[in-house]
Amino acid sequence: MKSALNVLFLSSEVYPFSKTGGLGDVAGFLPPCVKATGIDIIVTTPLYSSVNRDKYGLRKLDFRLTVPMFHWTEYAEVYLGFLPHHTPVFFIGHDGFFSRQGLYHDRNGDFGDNLKRFSFFSRASLELARHLGFRADVIHCNDWQTAITPVQLKLLYRNDPMLGSCGSLLSLHNLGYQGIFPKEKIFDTGFGWDIFKSSIIEYYDQINLLKGGIIFSDILNTVSRRYAYEIQTPEFGFSLDTLLKTRKRDLYGILNGADYTEWNPETDRFLPEKYNADSPDKKQICKRELQKHFYLNPEPNTPVIGVVSRLVDQKGFDLLASIMHRFNEHNVQFAILGTGEDWANSYFGSLPFIYPGKAGSKILYNEAYAHLVIAGSDFLLMPSRYEPCGLNQMYAMKYGTLPIVRAVGGLDDTVEDYNEHSGTGTGFKFRVFNGQELYDVIKKAIYTYLDRKEHYRRMQKKAMSRQFSWEDAASDYISLYGFAKEKSLKGWY
Repeated sequence: MKSALNVLFLSSEVYPFSKTGGLGDVAGFLPPCVKATGIDIIVTTPLYSSVNRDKYGLRKLDFRLTVPMFHWTEYAEVYLGFLPHHTPVFFIGHDGFFSRQGLYHDRNGDFGDNLKRFSFFSRASLELARHLGFRADVIHCNDWQTAITPVQLKLLYRNDPMLGSCGSLLSLHNLGYQGIFPKEKIFDTGFGWDIFKSSIIEYYDQINLLKGGIIFSDILNTVSRRYAYEIQTPEFGFSLDTLLKTRKRDLYGILNGADYTEWNPETDRFLPEKYNADSPDKKQICKRELQKHFYLNPEPNTPVIGVVSRLVDQKGFDLLASIMHRFNEHNVQFAILGTGEDWANSYFGSLPFIYPGKAGSKILYNEAYAHLVIAGSDFLLMPSRYEPCGLNQMYAMKYGTLPIVRAVGGLDDTVEDYNEHSGTGTGFKFRVFNGQELYDVIKKAIYTYLDRKEHYRRMQKKAMSRQFSWEDAASDYISLYGFAKEKSLKGWY
């Protein structure tokens, strides 16, 4: 029996094969949940040199894919692997583009041919669908790396019998990254100067891939409801807010799900003691272990504020650095895990020497430590300037670790602010991005823990009951696939 919809899903990274951030998680978890409903979905992604072909049992297919670009032709090998629910993942292999260290950059910065690499990948994905005879109803693109796909679809495949009536959905995971390149590289897109106009891809005399995708996609979505609203404002729109307002009827917010197979205190392989909402006292064992590894004073009744993050300005750590000295007088400890900008690595790396026993840090990313910080802390701090969705606050709540967040994007959607009168909520929120606001909300969390223990326990239990399901997200995405298909059948112009 033919499924109701056929979906071609493009992503520049797919967990567990490749990942640099939340996009990889979405691409790894969403398609299998869609597939489980009976929809026929296939995934395409680049075959980076870091993808372990043997570990994941990838099989090389017995054809060579021809990919027409502007005045030249590229060729690709294709490998096949699978996600859960037997969801096929087709890997586009091209040694010249993808056989290098890093997905988008190395220690010297962004790769200079990223425009050509990902324009090629997008076009190759469409050609693969044609080669396979996969008659897609909807193409689901993600972020700037595949944002040129709707442009290709509408301008190059309009009369194609296989893809001509295909709808498109573009997911905007982070508007801060738009795929902006010098106009002199226009031919790397696989097009000529005819698309370098403000109605297509031109942006302040540069190429902007995300802009083209926003204009040409049938439907758009972000990864939280709040972020869908925010990106239509100057503060969060990164100069695309006016354009996004013109598409607001086609712009939706769908919250990401959480991976509770990896992030569950009842089954977590990294913890010294497993626990659940009925045994929160066992969390204290994780706290002791955290204090030991981060060289914090072994004080069970002192609240620990954890950080697991990239230490960059976008995440608000310049704000935290400006007020850290004020907590030397408070009964609180900090456990900080992550790497980021040079100034942040230097500053946060020095905290154990400045505040011995009160502040511990590890300037690295380590999966085992990430689980320990989230399990062993009493609070998890996420003071972001902007946050499209965020996952760590979801994981933290499952572990009974109350988030302290700025009320933006997915942080605002997922965390219920503490109500001092009723003692309800699942975390603590501040709204205005300044040091005093951050200081005040952290102080409020500290004294709730110390002086209103019954409120803290009530919030902890409620937080641990929250579920952010990929199945729910999949249901919402399936609705958007229907909208995109319906809109495409009405015609683009």
